[in-house]
Amino acid sequence: MSFLGNLFSREKKEQLDKGLDKSKQSFFSRLGKAIAGKSTVDDEVLDNLEEVLVSSDVGVETTLKIIERIQKRVARDKYLGTAELDRILKEETAALLAENNTSDANGIVIPEGVKPYVIMVVGVNGVGKTTTIGKLAAQFSKMGKSVILGAADTFRAAAVDQLKLWGERVSVPVVSRGMNTDPSAVAYDTVKAAVDQNADIAIIDTAGRLHTKVNLMQELSKIRRVMQKVIPEAPHEVLLVLDGSTGQNAVVQAREFTKATDVTALAITKLDGTAKGGVVIGISDEFKIPVKYIGVGEKVDDLQVFDKMAFVESLFSNR
Repeated sequence: MSFLGNLFSREKKEQLDKGLDKSKQSFFSRLGKAIAGKSTVDDEVLDNLEEVLVSSDVGVETTLKIIERIQKRVARDKYLGTAELDRILKEETAALLAENNTSDANGIVIPEGVKPYVIMVVGVNGVGKTTTIGKLAAQFSKMGKSVILGAADTFRAAAVDQLKLWGERVSVPVVSRGMNTDPSAVAYDTVKAAVDQNADIAIIDTAGRLHTKVNLMQELSKIRRVMQKVIPEAPHEVLLVLDGSTGQNAVVQAREFTKATDVTALAITKLDGTAKGGVVIGISDEFKIPVKYIGVGEKVDDLQVFDKMAFVESLFSNR
């Protein structure tokens, strides 16, 4: 049984397989030890599988849901052997995610008649936020969309400079007032420029200080209010960027940001350098917010539209 949709090309699948290689190797190494000497899926195997999934950063609640589903399969199919376990795990995880309001493999879709479409990008420092914005700008440009970027992470000179570099790299204009200026003023200028220039998309970078800082969350609210003076519906999308390599810490950040602002989409980065790829499954299941993109490498195209079925197929295929 294949979970791969028509939208997923062979090249993209190969990139995904390569990007998840560390997570896959770690998972199947642990799974092999967990079922050593066992021929059937019994309670001990399920207990061991539960431990493997939790240690792979799938998360406790999501792991328990998956184990419960597999238990029902075992009860129904008395002959179930450990050789079939990865197939059953893949099927039941995919079925669980399919039931949730996660995401079809479309990424951010710009509705007809909405112009400019305003995307506010949030997340703590170091998660790959600015890089994700640059890659998104490149991908939208490749689709024939006109894009304007706003450097509203004004508390770090490096963030402003990095966004300008991405703008030059992908030939997209960047609105900036430099460091230590009012972030909401930059956001206002960006949205106003997007309207004046009839741009398709405006992407606003925001400060990434620690998610526990109350003033940061107040700042995000202010940025929203100021943008709405230009476009009442702005932002149309709030994209939260999370570093997948931090495992459960990414889940903690997601909880904090979803409490503080209306997050509508997620991007999970740096999956190629970690064995914690299972965190994508836990985040997809827990928050019911669409995971729109995952980062599986350094290249522009390695920011992939998230296809949950392709992801599960890749992570849990022992080959």
